[in-house]
Amino acid sequence: MKFFIILLSVHFGVVATKGTDRTFIGSTPAASDVRNFLQIPLADSIDFIRWKIVLSENSYQLNCNYGIGKPNSNGFINGGKTITLKGTLNREKDVYELLNGQRSLMMVSLNDDLFHLLDKNKKLLIGNGGWSYTLNNASPKHLSVLNFTSDKAIARDSMVFDGRTPCGVPGIVEQGKNCYKLKWRITLYPKAGNEIAKCKILGTGMRPYGKAGNWNIVNAKNGKVVYEISDDNGKPLLHLLKLDENVLAFIDSDGKLLVGNEDFSYTLNRVK
Repeated sequence: MKFFIILLSVHFGVVATKGTDRTFIGSTPAASDVRNFLQIPLADSIDFIRWKIVLSENSYQLNCNYGIGKPNSNGFINGGKTITLKGTLNREKDVYELLNGQRSLMMVSLNDDLFHLLDKNKKLLIGNGGWSYTLNNASPKHLSVLNFTSDKAIARDSMVFDGRTPCGVPGIVEQGKNCYKLKWRITLYPKAGNEIAKCKILGTGMRPYGKAGNWNIVNAKNGKVVYEISDDNGKPLLHLLKLDENVLAFIDSDGKLLVGNEDFSYTLNRVK
């Protein structure tokens, strides 16, 4: 009987340990910091990298698939190439560091649902019109919490943001309509005097000519900066959380960050 109780204790101890693991998925471009960490040769052509990272308390396991995207699919030509790693995980507040020998890759926890990859200077990596550097919790909690604040600097020049997201941005896709991804290009024009700041939205759901509207900064809770985009009648269309000057994240009307999937994240990247 005593032996049986010990076995049960060991079993439930293992379950509890595994229960602390968190899995994050997503697809990103291949910045030099990322290539270096994954030891991807510069000669390898890459459209994007698909990630799966399992985080434990002090370690990680990682599986990446990368290559040139296969047309009309979400896969790679010839299946792409695969990288598998495991190693030590360090943490300093909300910044996590994955170690691969002498190499490391940093990412910041936006909240329990989202990570964003960082460059060597701990700045958010800027994606492109196809993919961002945000990774998504495979079992999201859908939180409004954000682990850091952004400055409320006033835009003095036009800002253009690109990206592709899943189809869950509220109010864009009709319920029951088939949708794989949404394409975006949002231009925010600077405010002129006392006039309302203007914007233009191009992409899926805004075709063929796009949609003109207004935008303003909403005073959100806990130091968050939110760009609210409205139509010409003042009806809110989109809410974008400012992560920094170059990266915006979609939120819903309740302030919860939207969580993506293995193909796309709900993040827009500034076009330089």
